[in-house]
Amino acid sequence: MCIHIVEADNLPAIAVWDPDEVSILVSRGTHPHDLIRELHAILVVDLGASDLPGAGLHCFCGEPVELPTALTRDLAGARSL
Repeated sequence: MCIHIVEADNLPAIAVWDPDEVSILVSRGTHPHDLIRELHAILVVDLGASDLPGAGLHCFCGEPVELPTALTRDLAGARSL
């Protein structure tokens, strides 16, 4: 089962693993660079996903992790800065 990324308000951290929902909750409004760093840490360090250089974020099953549309817009804006 692949991990889902879900935006949420009022989280205690930038990103929080929710094993019951097989999802990572991410704090709405987090700077995209900080968010990617936190997602990578959860996926690779905590969940044992493969760390493929330059290949983006991957689930522990090997499939790419898809970010919500709002987050991809934020990342595109951060790249253009």
